Amino acid sequence: MDLIKTGIGLTKTIRNVNRLREIVLVFAKNGFDEFISFNVISSIPNFVLPRSKRSIKEELGKETEKDWPKILGYRLRLCFEELGPAFIKFGQLLSSREDIFDSSFIDEMKILRDKVKPVPFHEVRADVEKSLGAPIESVFKDIDPDPIGTASIGVVYQGTLLDGSEVVLKVKRPDIEKMMETDFSILRFLSSQAEKASEEVKYLGVSRIVKDFSLSLANELNFNTEALNCARFRKVLENHDKEGVLYLPQMYVELSSRDLLVMEKLNGIPFSNYQEIKPHINELGPKLDNGLKIFIKTFLTDGFFHADLHGGNFFLLKDGSIGLIDFGLMGTLSKKGRKNFIAIVYSLINFNYENVVYEFLEVATYDKIPDIDGLIEDVRDSLSPYIGLTVQQTDFSEVLKAVISTLKRHEIYLPREWFIVFRALMTLDGVGRSLDQDYDIYAMMEEDIHDIIKDSFSKEELFEEGVWAAKDLMSIARIVPRHLKWFLRDFSNKKYGVQLILTGYEDSARMINSSIVFLAYTFLTCLFVASGVFFLSDVKNVSHWSMIPTITWIFWFLGSGAFLKGYFALNKIK
Repeated sequence: MDLIKTGIGLTKTIRNVNRLREIVLVFAKNGFDEFISFNVISSIPNFVLPRSKRSIKEELGKETEKDWPKILGYRLRLCFEELGPAFIKFGQLLSSREDIFDSSFIDEMKILRDKVKPVPFHEVRADVEKSLGAPIESVFKDIDPDPIGTASIGVVYQGTLLDGSEVVLKVKRPDIEKMMETDFSILRFLSSQAEKASEEVKYLGVSRIVKDFSLSLANELNFNTEALNCARFRKVLENHDKEGVLYLPQMYVELSSRDLLVMEKLNGIPFSNYQEIKPHINELGPKLDNGLKIFIKTFLTDGFFHADLHGGNFFLLKDGSIGLIDFGLMGTLSKKGRKNFIAIVYSLINFNYENVVYEFLEVATYDKIPDIDGLIEDVRDSLSPYIGLTVQQTDFSEVLKAVISTLKRHEIYLPREWFIVFRALMTLDGVGRSLDQDYDIYAMMEEDIHDIIKDSFSKEELFEEGVWAAKDLMSIARIVPRHLKWFLRDFSNKKYGVQLILTGYEDSARMINSSIVFLAYTFLTCLFVASGVFFLSDVKNVSHWSMIPTITWIFWFLGSGAFLKGYFALNKIK
């Protein structure tokens, strides 16, 4: 068994080394040879790094500083196009990170969105039948061999079930999982080496981007996740979409698997087709308004929302409802994140920029504590021109750029989950603009936020918070004595000692010590006197000292002795 494991590991290593050699050659050919570290080269046996005809450093030296992101993006795009789906997918991810890269770099990465080659159905037919566990003819009446959509991981076809239902099949590309796994492991290695070689690359947080890539990739490689996301989102909408404005397609879970997703085909007009959707804009207006309110509720209240709401994922259906597809990219906002987000939006509505900064710093990532006063001033300057404007009056891309540039100056990173929220708002902004619709998002948020704040002080919410707080306290109560006992035992076994040496404060220390002793004796005096009075209360009409009980005299005598003891201790140092 160990021999088999060793053989598998060796085969994987050889495959990785060969792929690494290919990747390094492509990067070197496109001018990145000077950025490839010795550790990378030494990982490839008998390898000599070729030199490019014109290095990036030479090209950057002849251009202005403003142009270097475009040059870098262009060279990287050439590399990604040649290296295939995994790197194209990575480039597509980079194209959505306006929070890190300049617009000219982003524009180059966006070109990769149209660089995925289609796959004829005959190349994936065997994989579809393997996923179904049956011949295609036993499930489908027909399948159109020409794909209607292509992506880095999946290819989309349309077909008809035996009962006549029109469906869409999303099929994983052949061998894409192994290819992604190999390339991703190499990407992690290259990103770690690049950060070691360059402080600028380290500041950009390339390893953080690769980590985000791994999280999204794990979900996208498993089509079961998309089906589960649709089912979960359907339950979320049931709480907010009482009028049935949005329609989600039926998922054929019994026909779907990790590598195949079968869903209902939505017959309607995509919002991206402006010419066909234009005559229906007046009809769509109120529904889009409700749809936007629903979207705001999904992430403010439930923390689960559709994060890829571009025009191609919206359809105007025949019954007048709005169809929604593609649940591979869903956003999640934790309870703490939602509370911080709500607090920030509420502070923005009330122009409280100081609280905006304090709330944001609780969730942001930064290596050193920023200049708070300077950050507050910069946030006020960058956001105040946009507060209170409607969608048509606001360019959310410009707002995001203003926020990102401010954060960059103070070396602060936007939380990933929040960036997804902003990206979703930006795509919705694009849909609204394309349909000539105008919304006051701030007013919509303000209405919901007031309700959410009220609900957060409800009995149920407070009781839940109290239960969790009590649970945490009980855990601490169990853990602290145990760890304290272990610490004291270790402290005793190793014969550690603590010696307190006071220099120049001897008189003050003695005065404090004597005062504490005096207070202790005074407390005892009060206790004894009070005890004597307690027994005295049983005697009615005390008219002579002889009527006072003996026990009372004893307590008063002890009280007097305690007082004198404390008095002499206090005056001992004088």
